[in-house]
Amino acid sequence: MRNRVDEFIADPKKALYKLAWPMLIAMLVQTLYNVVDTAFVGRLGADSIAALTFSFPLFFILIGLNSGIAVGMSSRISRFMGEKNKKGAENTAMHGILLGIFFFTISVVLGLIFIRPMFNLFGATPAVIELAVSYFSIVLMGSVFMFTAYIMNNIFVSQGDTKTPMKVQVFTLLLNIILDPIFIYVLGYGVKGAAIATVISFSVGFILYSYFLHKKSYLHIHPQNFTFSTKLIKEILMVGFPASLMMIVMSIFLMIFNWFMANFGTEYVAAFGIGFRAESVVIMPVMAGSFAVMTLVGMFFGAKRVDLIKGVVWYGIKAGLLYTLIVGGIFFAFPSLIYKIFTSDPTLLKIGVPYLRVIVFAYPFMGITMIIGRTLQGMGYGVPGLVINLLRTILISTPLSYLFVFVFGFGYLSVVVSIVIAAVIASVVAVVWFEWEIKKAIV
Repeated sequence: MRNRVDEFIADPKKALYKLAWPMLIAMLVQTLYNVVDTAFVGRLGADSIAALTFSFPLFFILIGLNSGIAVGMSSRISRFMGEKNKKGAENTAMHGILLGIFFFTISVVLGLIFIRPMFNLFGATPAVIELAVSYFSIVLMGSVFMFTAYIMNNIFVSQGDTKTPMKVQVFTLLLNIILDPIFIYVLGYGVKGAAIATVISFSVGFILYSYFLHKKSYLHIHPQNFTFSTKLIKEILMVGFPASLMMIVMSIFLMIFNWFMANFGTEYVAAFGIGFRAESVVIMPVMAGSFAVMTLVGMFFGAKRVDLIKGVVWYGIKAGLLYTLIVGGIFFAFPSLIYKIFTSDPTLLKIGVPYLRVIVFAYPFMGITMIIGRTLQGMGYGVPGLVINLLRTILISTPLSYLFVFVFGFGYLSVVVSIVIAAVIASVVAVVWFEWEIKKAIV
């Protein structure tokens, strides 16, 4: 329980691995929550898989709100840690928790009002809508545990402790694996059972994080360390609001993508849903590395060691490229094996295999944009990541997809090609923006 800034400054590359590998495991575990749900629900049929797929974008909106607050809070805590300002870091953590509870309340109210109209807007059939509503309404009500647990997770990460969150997430995943078949099959709740199991796992995670914050944290999270500050709220939201919008933009893009796929049929939505779950195994580890980079960049920026930032960022990008190329190659070579983890339906396999073989070309470029976006957030700049994400999704991929499908009449794979093109362009913009900000910071 100490401030580890000096240790990280002494050896940034070692610090990156030290932070990243527990986060890698934690992110894989987080991804496996959804993979496990899909694997169990997949045996219930295409409608059930489609119900989870239509729920992804709304679930992403919840994660987006939560992630934005956590990222804004983490960025400020890391910079306070670099400044050796423990009191400021503790006060920031308290503000993060209270903001999380506030936005959870808003999410529940809006979610309960708009959940059914949204699924109808996405193009879901009546049968799929009923399944999706039964699943997502439970997740929504239990998201208070997700919000607070995720904020607490980032309190540990921002002070350089990534092992504690890893342990909590591994435990809650194992719990979810045990509970899923019980609630889905044994108790006969079906899709609803997957939601119940997930909420129980989140609640146990919340309890464990609360315990470890009391026992293991360098920062003391207690009401007596809270002093209301509009300046702190503004600083959290200046980074956090664009970060939330990034996730919400991704959610909107997924809704649009589902809409494009729904034009070809429910089976295409289900096949995309499985592919998206599989891809997350590739993206989440890179995301873990990007969070490790963000923590280090925040600390180095707070300690006024801008000279260390560029080296650790490019080191992280190279590691991310190597990983995405290796895993992307495996997915390209054995796509049917990946899909058979989730389904044995020959129609879904026929649709999904070509999809996976095209989307893998976007993985390395997604990794670059992810790491650079988090880097700039660590420096306290929230807007660049939002703009880069907008380019990759709404501004380039969406109009290209519309052009390919509705103007030229191309098949569903043209939508995937548009994603690859957008990822390449966004990565170039990200690199140029990062180099520009670094030059400004050095001057």
